[in-house]
Amino acid sequence: MWTVIYVAHQEEEAKRIKDKLNGEGFLVKTKQVGKLEDAIFELLVPESEADEAHSILSDEF
Repeated sequence: MWTVIYVAHQEEEAKRIKDKLNGEGFLVKTKQVGKLEDAIFELLVPESEADEAHSILSDEF
């Protein structure tokens, strides 16, 4: 099962964070929610990796 670990308000921000997590070895999916103008971007990782991925984001951002 996939778990949302971050919600980005801009596509560029979502891509930057996804690239960072991929670089750390995590599998990451990005899901756009909403229409283009009002869209948010959910970043998801496997549930078993969620705590560690969230920890990396907390340290980085």
